[in-house]
Amino acid sequence: MSQAPFVVQPRLTALALAYRNLRLIADFVLPRVPVDSQTFKYTTFTKEDAFTIPDTKVGPKSRVNEIDWTASEASAQTQDYALEDAIPYFDVQAAQAAQAAQRVTPIDPEQRSTELLTDLIALERETRVANLVFNLAAYPAANKATLTGTGQWSDVTSDPVTSILTALDTMIARPNIAVFGRAVYTKLRMHPKVTAAVFPQGGNASVGGAASRQAIADLLDLDAVYVGESFINTAKKGQTATLAQVWGKHAAFLYLNPQAQGPQGGLTFGVTAQYGQRIAGTIGSDPTIGMRGGTRVRVGESLKELALASDAGYFFQNAVA
Repeated sequence: MSQAPFVVQPRLTALALAYRNLRLIADFVLPRVPVDSQTFKYTTFTKEDAFTIPDTKVGPKSRVNEIDWTASEASAQTQDYALEDAIPYFDVQAAQAAQAAQRVTPIDPEQRSTELLTDLIALERETRVANLVFNLAAYPAANKATLTGTGQWSDVTSDPVTSILTALDTMIARPNIAVFGRAVYTKLRMHPKVTAAVFPQGGNASVGGAASRQAIADLLDLDAVYVGESFINTAKKGQTATLAQVWGKHAAFLYLNPQAQGPQGGLTFGVTAQYGQRIAGTIGSDPTIGMRGGTRVRVGESLKELALASDAGYFFQNAVA
């Protein structure tokens, strides 16, 4: 039997699994859950069934009231995401020669390539999650608001604390995490209404200072606050880079079920279905790379980001100017 052309190498796979850009938050916002195959199904139930109180009284000889659940089944499929990089043998040989001559450990071209590819794949996932979570269409009418003018939290006359707490009190599942774009978080943590609420009375925080993430989490009764800080280049290839923040100027408050181990694991705003593990390895010898040939490094993963319960989230669009 011929050997597969793509060889998964443990040292590169470990690198791909371990490499993290600490500014990325996608795995916290839509946690990964395993699925058994690339095509999978999940079931959703209606709010009416969950919140309508049935008649539970039972007579001495009457039958117990029977509940008829209304459910719908949906199918989804993970998508493969992968990148590869061509490495000329000249680069590999030069690194080996440097190691032999200088008795130092140079940069391994294959390892460095794996790091860069992993980072790009993670950044694209960050963008997909941000576009899903910060999307008006992902929320019901009662669970979203577009802020303008003096209502935006960048205006010192606004009242973000009251605005947020009032919105969260209307939800059927109170959120346990907040997701802010960096611009939103910076304005919110320095807002006079926020600093006045989190600092001891009598201090001068109402006219200066900044609240910590933990202070904001405690103020809003949340388990965690996540801040999206990553950037993406929006310019076309070959043009001067134009960097924009992936998470923009929005905010979302989500209920994530810590017990959700799959797409059918209970009420939760969303998950990321993951088939298998992220892989990394090499594709043999490629004679088309340069004069001497070379090898190709490939990194990939199979994922599907899902918003399962739109009622378990609240979205503020344009939270700051």
